[in-house]
Amino acid sequence: MPAKRSLDAFFTPTQKKLRLEESSKPKSNHPTYPYPIPELPPTLVESLGFVPAVDGKPINDQPDLDLLYYQPYIPKDAEKDLFHFLRRELFFYRVQYKIKRGPTETNINTPRYTTVFGIDETSKFLPYGSIVDTTTNKPVPADRYKSKPRPIPACLDFLRTITENTTGYTYNFCLVNYYASGDDSISYHSDDERFLGPDPAIASFSLGAKRDFLMKHKPPNPSEKVETSQSEPKPLKLPLASGDMILMHGKTQANWLHSIPKRKGGESGKGRINITFRKAMVKYGTDNYYQYNCGTGNPYKWDEKEEEMVVWDGKDIS
Repeated sequence: MPAKRSLDAFFTPTQKKLRLEESSKPKSNHPTYPYPIPELPPTLVESLGFVPAVDGKPINDQPDLDLLYYQPYIPKDAEKDLFHFLRRELFFYRVQYKIKRGPTETNINTPRYTTVFGIDETSKFLPYGSIVDTTTNKPVPADRYKSKPRPIPACLDFLRTITENTTGYTYNFCLVNYYASGDDSISYHSDDERFLGPDPAIASFSLGAKRDFLMKHKPPNPSEKVETSQSEPKPLKLPLASGDMILMHGKTQANWLHSIPKRKGGESGKGRINITFRKAMVKYGTDNYYQYNCGTGNPYKWDEKEEEMVVWDGKDIS
């Protein structure tokens, strides 16, 4: 019979334990990283070896909708530690950019923290971080990409690998959003960019605070003939909890929009991380993802004392 834990041990946060384990683990590093990123602690790696925690539930009872919903995918004894680890160790950006519609130029402030890792199918990273052409295996020209791509760090690449094993799809990009509070959001959109190819598969993980995930069918194209026998698509609301994962594939992105709206009360103020794995086919995908998820501003890092994201100044603030 295993020894019982003392009350002190039971109520002591696992944070210190994770830090001790991290100190002896190698870190992922690359010239494009502001600082090295630790690998996952062994306890988390062990827990993630039992995913998915439950089988995915198909949601395909509406026109053009093809989802697989895991409630949860990440076991309950791992999701909280994984959330705190990633929030503490990853670097994020608060991207600002401009859009032009006709003669009018508008400044956009992204209403959440973002970061991205990966490279499209035309190129690949060698083990030591240099980039070569996938076909020729020769180094790519220095001006091939507008921004310098960054390899997926080991802590996220481990999750990518087990996600590929579960879903049967392969991924070369990892986008991470951090919603600091209920005021952070993402408006209705679809991941249907041409650089993702036809019928892209997007694996989307939720960690931390529970947030509503809304979906609605795109308006019908007036030039397309609509089958009268088809039922009218209804909006969908999924209350994503920590550890949940949604696989969106098939015709979903071509026909449905999704969003994370602003929310007040409940868990919304506790912070939420969203991780999506996807596959970009051509170089424009790489340029697009780095422009809109990293931008040109300074990186942010979680400050344990202030309990918020702060601009990273090159010092260890965790």
